[in-house]
Amino acid sequence: MKSHSRRSGISRRSILTTAAALPLLSLPHIRASWAQGIDPLPSWNKGVAKETIIGFVQAAVDGSGRTFVPPEARIATFDQDGTLWVEQPMYTQVVYCLERVPAVVSRRPELGTLAQFKTVLSGDREAVSRLPLKELEEVLAATLSGMTVDEFSAEAKAWMERARHPRWDRPYTELAYQPMLEVLRHLRANGYKTYIVTGGGQDFVRVYPDVCMAFRRSR
Repeated sequence: MKSHSRRSGISRRSILTTAAALPLLSLPHIRASWAQGIDPLPSWNKGVAKETIIGFVQAAVDGSGRTFVPPEARIATFDQDGTLWVEQPMYTQVVYCLERVPAVVSRRPELGTLAQFKTVLSGDREAVSRLPLKELEEVLAATLSGMTVDEFSAEAKAWMERARHPRWDRPYTELAYQPMLEVLRHLRANGYKTYIVTGGGQDFVRVYPDVCMAFRRSR
């Protein structure tokens, strides 16, 4: 006779996350902050993930507790693509590189004879997605070299100011995830230094906040 079991719908991850949060959520000062209606993460849905983040930060800054972290040791790192800003249908910097190919080929016509560059110039994104990694890297390298840092920054800035996401039809500088921006602000407000650790080029990433700030000042 076969035994039948039903899936509970509760994942192992949710159980572990809940277990990890319980010691923090039991602290009196964390319960008090929720009672006062303070919500540093208004875009987050109520639940264990939100409570764990808030509890972690509060426990870190509580000088009377064993979980206290001195200000000089408060450091948080974040990935960029898919965490802080949009990564679909492909990484933002890859989109930038692919859109620069026509200009690069016009300056270096010999590249236009190579199959991978022909594929990019065709505009067939599905064909581009099937390029072997080595060939794609060659395309990206060609678009990111042969210029000074200042020239690259100017090129990237100009692209960010005019480029729009193919699905959302909005500037890439508007496609940052609000919940994660709230986490960054909450950490910084509590003495954390925040860093972006990403596979994207640092010069490209550094242009992004400058364009964002200019955009906000213009509105």
